Amino acid sequence: MNAVSFSLILFGVMLNAAAQLLLKAGTNVVGHFEFTPANVLPVGLKLAFEPHIFGGLCCYVVSVVVWIMALSRVPVSIAYPMLSIGYIVNAFFAAWLFGEAVTAQKLIGIGFIIVGVYLVAKS
Repeated sequence: MNAVSFSLILFGVMLNAAAQLLLKAGTNVVGHFEFTPANVLPVGLKLAFEPHIFGGLCCYVVSVVVWIMALSRVPVSIAYPMLSIGYIVNAFFAAWLFGEAVTAQKLIGIGFIIVGVYLVAKS
């Protein structure tokens, strides 16, 4: 895998991770909600106009374009497992931004992900 291909994959993964973090930030602003026939419109509008959620959706759109570019250069059997780098990014940023715990069990799982991504990338 060359530098351009790896950069596209990494950029796509980072956009995807950013999208998740923005969606979480948006739901933190909106708060807990349930869709019922009575509130689907007000809740839907609240979600549609929440800037974090809009930003997250934009990140997803751009990440799809970047991902398609990456897949045009790299076999899917190598590219797809690289998405798991997003789990690592999100675990640490969720701890920093939202106070979510990074437990020993999560760190062990992150270690397995790192080893797996390394093995796939070297194949």
